[in-house]
Amino acid sequence: MLVLFVAFVAIQFIQPARNKSDGMLATDIYKIVSIPDSVQAILKNACYDCHSNNTAYPWYSNIQPMGWLMAKHIMEGKAVLNFSEFGNYSARKQLSKLTGIANSIKDDIMPLSSYKWMHRNARLTEDQKAAIINWVQQSKDSLSAKN
Repeated sequence: MLVLFVAFVAIQFIQPARNKSDGMLATDIYKIVSIPDSVQAILKNACYDCHSNNTAYPWYSNIQPMGWLMAKHIMEGKAVLNFSEFGNYSARKQLSKLTGIANSIKDDIMPLSSYKWMHRNARLTEDQKAAIINWVQQSKDSLSAKN
């Protein structure tokens, strides 16, 4: 037991890097696509922790191995879609990412069940899902018209 306790204490000193950037980047989706305030609030509450360069860290992220697990989820989430880097995507990829957002919401794949379990505000109502899906369609139309 003593060995396990010492190992647990020792791993607390190995903290993963934090996913924080200074301010909003020029490549942020808010600078590229018009987003209603209601949808913006939903995205910030349900998506931004794993799909942007700014994560709001809960208290348990300081306890290992939870911090490592969160860092892995954030890295994987940003690899699929990063709202902070949306402007760096090609026009085709932007349209594809928007389609992916709508499909993930429709199919109830996102937010992840494990995330919803720990974050009650990420549990989307049917109205919130409809708002995101409608916004996605409008945004796709807008982006298509620009290109």
